[in-house]
Amino acid sequence: MADFRYQKPFPVTKDLTPYRLLTTEYVSTVETDGRKILKVAPEGLSLLAREAVSDVSFFLRPGHLQKLADILADPEATDNDRFVAHTMLMNQMISAEGELPTCQDTGTAIVIGKKGENVYTGVDDAEYLSKGIFETYRDRNLRYSMVVPFTMTEEKNTGTNLPAQIDLYTEPGNKYEFLFITKGGGSANKSFLYQQTKSLLNEEALTKFIKEKIMDLGTSACPPYHLAVVIGGTSAEATLTAVKKASAGYYDHLPTSGNEGGQAFRDLEWEEKITRICQEVGIGAQFGGKYFVHDVRVIRLPRHAASCPVGIGVSCSADRNIRAKITEEGIFLEELEKNPAKYVPASAPGMKPAVEINLDRPMEEVLAELSKYPVKTRLSLNGTLVVARDIAHARIKQMIDEGKPMPGYFKNHPVYYAGPAKTPKGMASGSFGPTTAGRMDVYVDQFQKMGGSLIMLAKGNRSKTVTEACKQNGGFYLGSIGGPAAILAKSNIKSVEVIDFEELGMEAVRKIKVENFPAFIIVDDKGNDFFEQL
Repeated sequence: MADFRYQKPFPVTKDLTPYRLLTTEYVSTVETDGRKILKVAPEGLSLLAREAVSDVSFFLRPGHLQKLADILADPEATDNDRFVAHTMLMNQMISAEGELPTCQDTGTAIVIGKKGENVYTGVDDAEYLSKGIFETYRDRNLRYSMVVPFTMTEEKNTGTNLPAQIDLYTEPGNKYEFLFITKGGGSANKSFLYQQTKSLLNEEALTKFIKEKIMDLGTSACPPYHLAVVIGGTSAEATLTAVKKASAGYYDHLPTSGNEGGQAFRDLEWEEKITRICQEVGIGAQFGGKYFVHDVRVIRLPRHAASCPVGIGVSCSADRNIRAKITEEGIFLEELEKNPAKYVPASAPGMKPAVEINLDRPMEEVLAELSKYPVKTRLSLNGTLVVARDIAHARIKQMIDEGKPMPGYFKNHPVYYAGPAKTPKGMASGSFGPTTAGRMDVYVDQFQKMGGSLIMLAKGNRSKTVTEACKQNGGFYLGSIGGPAAILAKSNIKSVEVIDFEELGMEAVRKIKVENFPAFIIVDDKGNDFFEQL
């Protein structure tokens, strides 16, 4: 048996994060029993959480914005890659004004903390962190997305966006370090665990596996992605936890080789291989091209001999991750980019004009117009949309199952799958980007056969059942850019009116007027699916 040796599991070698000082208040030190104790007043935790969640909702890291700018400068990028990248940069300029968050899905608040054993707060830290999160969602134009169950089937929106996920760990020292994440449902839903075996760990098998599983990501989580692949893990939970942190850049400074102690390491060779695979699949930045991912992190972990868990996950175009720390010197927060305009080129990328579609006509006329164009056609929508998502669809299905008629608005207008953030004063709408289309797939055929949902607008790829339903019933699925929710609110959505299920809050049915709303034909009435053609 080998001699005892302790290996720190994730030996991050350095922290190059640019921090700004929030305050020197709330922290002090005291000597006791030969130890220097860092005392943190509970109010300091609330302040930090409040500021972290606020910043990360409206600002992004400069490195992320630079990668968007790099797409515009790459001659190999497609027109659609550039269109998406430019739109996202313009979206960030609007979000940085501090009124409209980057994405309408302002996420589940997640706090990962490493508390030094010589840090003393005297309270339940999670409570005071939660209070700061609560205050940000209360005071800023963010969306309440969290629902709590009362029975297995009965739920209610909390109206606070709590509870938050707060995971606190301990380590030596008198420093308190944090990673704050606000994780939207789209990217959270693209976290995958695959229980594999030793047979995966060879060049041919692993390459084939990655090529297959990359397609599971699709576009519903708003690429270009920061992709994380974790191979190994002492448990399934450890693997997925590493995926989340790696996608947030938390493990960028791990070693690049393993050792006998089982240290986690980045595999730079496989990062390059998987990047090439992602570029070659042709999905691109949502509507075809090279930039399915910005970058890839591959983390290799130790494993039980009988298990080989593999985790895959992403941080999306709303790359909302921010680090923080509390030390003897004060409370510090990562400095995000407050001036995204410097990444925006002087002129927009040149593109063929979009096809103008007037939605304020009888449905049969709009369908006939769309039928003239092939999938991948870029559109500019003008007129009336009805907004409905998960719960509204379930309510309408229940009405139909009870023998009641389908609401006329579902037959007379295209349906936009979305749920807005709070509306700033003086504006028509809060941030209002599309939600993931696939969650509504189960309703499409039934609704279309009754004359509803004949034109659907959302983000992401859809199942074959939707393609077949559109072919049989003469319907269309139009894809909107996932991510730029602020620019849609400021430039494209001119009015918003709740017309049904008002008690559902952000899930209520709305009628909105849009101008020059960008979209692409993804599935047409002939059975063509853009993503199937890749």
